[in-house]
Amino acid sequence: MNNLFRLSVGLFRSGTGVYRLGPVSEGHASLVVARLFSSAPENNELGQLIKKDKVVVFIKGTPAQPMCGFSNAVVQILRMHGVDDYASYNVLEDQDLRQGVKDFSNWPTIPQVYFNGEFVGGCDILLQMHQNGDLVEELKKLGIHSALLDANKDEQKK
Repeated sequence: MNNLFRLSVGLFRSGTGVYRLGPVSEGHASLVVARLFSSAPENNELGQLIKKDKVVVFIKGTPAQPMCGFSNAVVQILRMHGVDDYASYNVLEDQDLRQGVKDFSNWPTIPQVYFNGEFVGGCDILLQMHQNGDLVEELKKLGIHSALLDANKDEQKK
């Protein structure tokens, strides 16, 4: 990944919930809410959190109900690629999380996307990766097969 978008160290203050989007069954996403952060910022919970899952997103709202167009775009791009097992954190629930993730990544906006603990970027970067095909390759590195590859094969057969 581009070094420009690598993680930079920052501080994080405690206290929010996490939404874990699991496999979609019968068109409904299953959300599980968990309390993850303690009150000690030096524990670097955010750094550990982004490494727990292959794909982690910080958005406004939830994958089932994004609360801004950019967050919705990230959710839709991931959905197009068949990425339905990722951790999602709603920054609207806690201002400390909202500012903490911005400080952590040194990136001023939400949404933010992480692959294998590495900061990828925001909506604009993910959209660009989707458009130029880099997202398929990055997902492959994560062991995730993009659903768009299957869709392209089906189109070529017609």
